[in-house]
Amino acid sequence: MNNTNHIDKHNFIYQRYQYSGKFTTKNLVFNTNLQEFAQRVGYISNLQTAGKLSMYDSYEQIEHLWEQLKENFQMLNLEPDINL
Repeated sequence: MNNTNHIDKHNFIYQRYQYSGKFTTKNLVFNTNLQEFAQRVGYISNLQTAGKLSMYDSYEQIEHLWEQLKENFQMLNLEPDINL
């Protein structure tokens, strides 16, 4: 397989965007976790739509991911950004 083609597919599937918020290490870590959360929710949603996961299982998995994201936010001790 052509290496360039493999890179293009990887970039298409696993898109990454440059962080444009206020740069701090904590904000960058949370942004990375938020992107992973969004990607996993997308996968779960697609599996449920395709009939591979039940609605209940999908809900439970997304709820678990949400709890992990909330814990991460609290652990990083981030302040809400009221300037948006």
